[in-house]
Amino acid sequence: MNIAVLFGGISPERNVSIVGGKAVVEALRSKGHKVIPIDPALGNDYQKAEDEIADMMQLPSDEELRGFHTKNYIDTIALPIFNDIDIAFIVLHGKYGEDGLIQSLLELRGVPYTGSNVKASALSMDKATSKNLFAASGILTPPWLVIRENDADDPEIFKDIRKELGNEIVFKPNDQGSSVGISIVMNGNLDEIEKAYQLAHKYSDTVLVEKYIPGREITVGLIGGEALPVIEIVPEEKFYDYEHKYTKGRTQYICPADLSEDIEEFVQSIAVVANNIIGARGFARADFRFTPENEPYLLELNTIPGFTTTSLVPMAAKEVGIEFPDLCENIINLALNK
Repeated sequence: MNIAVLFGGISPERNVSIVGGKAVVEALRSKGHKVIPIDPALGNDYQKAEDEIADMMQLPSDEELRGFHTKNYIDTIALPIFNDIDIAFIVLHGKYGEDGLIQSLLELRGVPYTGSNVKASALSMDKATSKNLFAASGILTPPWLVIRENDADDPEIFKDIRKELGNEIVFKPNDQGSSVGISIVMNGNLDEIEKAYQLAHKYSDTVLVEKYIPGREITVGLIGGEALPVIEIVPEEKFYDYEHKYTKGRTQYICPADLSEDIEEFVQSIAVVANNIIGARGFARADFRFTPENEPYLLELNTIPGFTTTSLVPMAAKEVGIEFPDLCENIINLALNK
């Protein structure tokens, strides 16, 4: 099979995407497929993707990202090489990769692709919109507010946030992943609240502010709409930020998580419902916070979660006997047989 693996891109998650994409390329080649690595950030120079190397422990610099043009995505998908591609395996994270835009270009080009369609990708990437859908369906999700760019001009906005959500609050860019731009304020300090807002706003015009939920960090991977074993995430300190995600030894992963059978089945069922609400397909990952009373709060659903050989979905798949190359092939087959 002729497979294009799309990775890299121009979001802050570029380096993570390159590492994951290279892992998928190697896995699919080991299964005998003809695989073409493609970085849409490079446009007509897509062939350079074969030799790209990235350190996912480091975020790309603003200067590096500014060196790429969004038009390169259009130029890339218009390349004649796609005439002979059977399917595109998308390992792009963040803006232009996980939000439905690259999916729309591939659909216009008539190229099948892995993962969720345009609508589901866009819904999932917009954290505030997906939380509205989850809450409307009766799924517990942390109470939240949305700050749009003009809202921050109100001098009372940060006091209002504290009054509404309390002293322990989380700030997130509304359309980023990999914990990029996330801060947790635990003391209600207004200067820290403003600083947390500014960091999140650096990565998105819209900032999601959530009430902090104390307890355990739990995640559920999904393949073909079916839940994989639950994983508990135990960071060395603070919270599961970018550094703890991608620095070896900074986080302990317990798979399967130490949960009673009924609680495990309950959180897996919530993950499946959330997946269906968004309309995700292929593979996804639902992230939760568990209170000390084992009450699960759904944080978000990721339609293109991390996909290195040691990422969470491959880790859970391996627990049920699915090795990484087979997992990659399974995801392709799900896309072709949808």
